[in-house]
Amino acid sequence: MKVMHILLPVCAMNCYLAINDKTNESIIIDPGSSPDRIKAGVEKSGTKPVAILITHGHFDHIGAAAEIADTYGIKIYAHEAERATLEDASINLSADMIFKSTEYKADVYLKDDEELDLAGLHLKCLFTPGHTPGGCCFYFPNEDILFTGDTLFCGSVGRTDFPGGSMSQLVNSIKTKLMTLSDDIICYPGHESATTIGNERMYNPFL
Repeated sequence: MKVMHILLPVCAMNCYLAINDKTNESIIIDPGSSPDRIKAGVEKSGTKPVAILITHGHFDHIGAAAEIADTYGIKIYAHEAERATLEDASINLSADMIFKSTEYKADVYLKDDEELDLAGLHLKCLFTPGHTPGGCCFYFPNEDILFTGDTLFCGSVGRTDFPGGSMSQLVNSIKTKLMTLSDDIICYPGHESATTIGNERMYNPFL
């Protein structure tokens, strides 16, 4: 499995392609803006996208998802507790940040610890509320890779001053769902640079 990073201009947001180099298929993670840039990244990768994973419903993580899904004829996956965030412009921040109230949706809503296979890759949805009520991380256990969205950053954690946020809930999510994983797991966050569970266990001041 390879991970291709596509930096998007909205809040320097990270979109990723999780690539199965054996099947030449890919999974798009958090396509928040700039659909043309994402399509160019997919074209550069030479892969066939089969799904979109959304770590949470803020506009900068899902804004381009519908267009990308239509382009490739693929489904959007999110945690079931994030439906209200997606559908409410005051919670998904589209009304405040881009001055255009937008409702988003997913095609498939996942449960905590639900496992699935996409692009020939095995993954698990880890429910990590706190940044948003239904935020989640996507864990690829066979590859020791974790996409953390805005739950966990290198040396920090996600903001909790948005609607539905809770610092105590976020820290608890990280400690109970992420810090139970092994130190060598690579974490790809929604903003800024990659890190590892071991690095965050040792140096993250919020934990």
